[in-house]
Amino acid sequence: MQTGRHFLAIPGPTVIPDRVLRAMNVPMVNIYEGPLIETTHSLFPDLKTLAGTAGEAVMYIANGHGAWEGALANTIHPGDEVLVLESGRFAVGWGAQAAQMGATVHTIQAPPRRGVDPAAVETRLREDKNHAIRAVLVVQVDTASGVWNDIEAIRRAMDAAGHPALLMVDCIACFGCIPFEMDAWGVDVMVAACQKGLMTPPGLGFVFANDKAMANRHARGCTSAYWDWLPRTQPDMYYKIFCGTAPVQHIFGLREALDMMAEEGKDAIFARHARLAGAVRAAVAHWGQGGPIECNIVDEAARSNAVTTILTGDIDAQAMRRVCEDDLNVTLGLGIGMDANSTFRIGHMGHVNEVMILGVLGAVELALSKMGVPFAKGGVEAAVASLNG
Repeated sequence: MQTGRHFLAIPGPTVIPDRVLRAMNVPMVNIYEGPLIETTHSLFPDLKTLAGTAGEAVMYIANGHGAWEGALANTIHPGDEVLVLESGRFAVGWGAQAAQMGATVHTIQAPPRRGVDPAAVETRLREDKNHAIRAVLVVQVDTASGVWNDIEAIRRAMDAAGHPALLMVDCIACFGCIPFEMDAWGVDVMVAACQKGLMTPPGLGFVFANDKAMANRHARGCTSAYWDWLPRTQPDMYYKIFCGTAPVQHIFGLREALDMMAEEGKDAIFARHARLAGAVRAAVAHWGQGGPIECNIVDEAARSNAVTTILTGDIDAQAMRRVCEDDLNVTLGLGIGMDANSTFRIGHMGHVNEVMILGVLGAVELALSKMGVPFAKGGVEAAVASLNG
């Protein structure tokens, strides 16, 4: 079964469309003038529209961790306090980065296998009567746990507490997959990257900042020359957008990816991701009727439409993943931040459709059958029924 194209079903990097690959497959060009500059400038309006903001957007040659640092370097200084809203692995990682940069980090843990509790956020911020906490860090979707957090509700909780902290949101796992309205929801800083919903190879990180966040940068400065927002927001000084050589192929690839997204339409993209996520969850629910398989997130409303994290109980998830990869030519995501022997993940983000997802679910079901483990057969049929519903 190793013939045909290998399918990567991990939650990022995601499948790269052929159109994007062709757009990137060009000779090196002049980075100082000409089409590359025009193409780069054309990216920002589209990215800001996707983020739902009229604020500033900056671009880094970096992965998501670089975007994290770009956000922190312009908002947080040694001795500052930040509040991390833990709901998996990645907000904690962002907070650890803030701690390494000299911040004091406080953490609120979400209820087990659920999203952030806005009421707990309001209570904690009310306790901070001197407003020592300068920023609240949270992810919209945690790639490890598969949870979706209600950013609107978290902002309402902050407003109810009357707290002036910046709301900073990591959308790396879901940007371009699910709705995000930065300005309407009162988000001050958002970070994203290109290798998931934006269907481009890893290498570009983005930070979006509203007027409040930019005022903070102007008033307090930045702790880094490279990560500084200000030079990167000056379009008449193109070379400063990247603090050096531009990522030529990535720019052309991202331009093509954004064109593809515009052709499909934002609402259609979000509906497609919701439909495919529903199919995955239908299959998991069916498999679990005859064995220990279940979604990690127990609250159905908090399950992500970009990635599903699946618990396998005493079924060896690593062995199942090896069968899928070695025998069936499908790579599933391993569990991270959890027991890898009883967890796997399916990424359903970016350049995916019904046939691709049904193929992944079929591979999982075939692998489980080959292993002889307990589960209810018919998960693929359940997914088909979901898609037809």
